[in-house]
Amino acid sequence: MAQRLLVIEDEPTLSRLLSYNLTQEGFNVTVEEHGTSGYERASKETFDLILLDVMLPGMNGFDILEKLRQQGIKTPIIILTAKNAEEEVVQGLKMGADDYITKPFGVSELLARVSAVMRRVSGHSEEAAGVSVDKGNVIILGQLEIYPDKYEVKLGGQNINLRPKEFEVLLYLARKPGVVLSRDDLMNVVWGFDYIGGQRTVDVHVSSLRKKLELDPDSVFIDSIRGVGYKLVVNPK
Repeated sequence: MAQRLLVIEDEPTLSRLLSYNLTQEGFNVTVEEHGTSGYERASKETFDLILLDVMLPGMNGFDILEKLRQQGIKTPIIILTAKNAEEEVVQGLKMGADDYITKPFGVSELLARVSAVMRRVSGHSEEAAGVSVDKGNVIILGQLEIYPDKYEVKLGGQNINLRPKEFEVLLYLARKPGVVLSRDDLMNVVWGFDYIGGQRTVDVHVSSLRKKLELDPDSVFIDSIRGVGYKLVVNPK
């Protein structure tokens, strides 16, 4: 059965281009050209991936992304941003986007990014990370508890709400506490060797993780090693 893709893009020429090329690759493509109708379809139907423009009539792309993630919808989302709009990229990644494409882009880049995200979602990155999904599996480091099979984290007994990629970054760091891991290591394990985005993606997710772990900074924190990468520091209480 063909994988279902939802394209939410209000520029007719671009939406037709996206639909045509993705259909040629064997995807079942649905197009919405209005933010509100795009959100309604994304929230009510099941898709394997969503291509989401930021600037849309009705609801903008960030509002759609935020509401879908708040509803617990984990469908992979690639945001479409304007050239030189780094703030859009950072905001989108912080809100739970899986990747981004900067306009204008070529068909080959589009297909490569879609293919890379689809492979990661199908389990590629989890296998690379050696993530155990055995029921009852738990990693305990001081006051930090990580449940890989549930994608749940507790710190000092309190639940920490993490987005999927934030969880995977923390999980990889937690499997090697005190060990400095390079940005390339994190990129390859969490996003996959074929990920096209830059290391800025790692920095954004680590920054977000730090803020959420501030609940108990004396127990656990992520340390930066300038020019190298990051390590998880745990202080048992």
